[in-house]
Amino acid sequence: MATDEFPDSLADVLAGVHRLVRRRLRRGLTSPPLRGAQAELLRLVGVRPGIRVSDAAKELYVAGNSVSTLVNQLTRAGYLTRESDPDDRRSVRLRLTPAAHERLRDWQTRRGELVRAQVARLSDEDRAALAAALPALRRLAGHLHEEVEGS
Repeated sequence: MATDEFPDSLADVLAGVHRLVRRRLRRGLTSPPLRGAQAELLRLVGVRPGIRVSDAAKELYVAGNSVSTLVNQLTRAGYLTRESDPDDRRSVRLRLTPAAHERLRDWQTRRGELVRAQVARLSDEDRAALAAALPALRRLAGHLHEEVEGS
């Protein structure tokens, strides 16, 4: 593979793996699937309970009104609650409902099982190569994050 083809091939493979994992996980859902942006917001609120809508928009790199729309959808679906911000009554803080916690836990469990099963099908050499690539992939993700933060 030519050196100039590598970045495109890497991006294609990473996107393909992500897409295939999402598709496989959707098969076992007992409730309607969440759109990607909805799932991202739920994961973010799970990691940062009490996050403000404006901070969520910044973290997800989307417009505030887009996050507000997602919040409305997820609140109606029973996955998010809004609390008045004690420091700024015009602002709200977001929290996951028990149903959202359960859904995220289920998704993480199923994703872990799926990926473990597929990695187990690989040769020892392939597993070692993937493990060796993890630090570089984390650095790549960090650089991408820094670049987006800087813009």
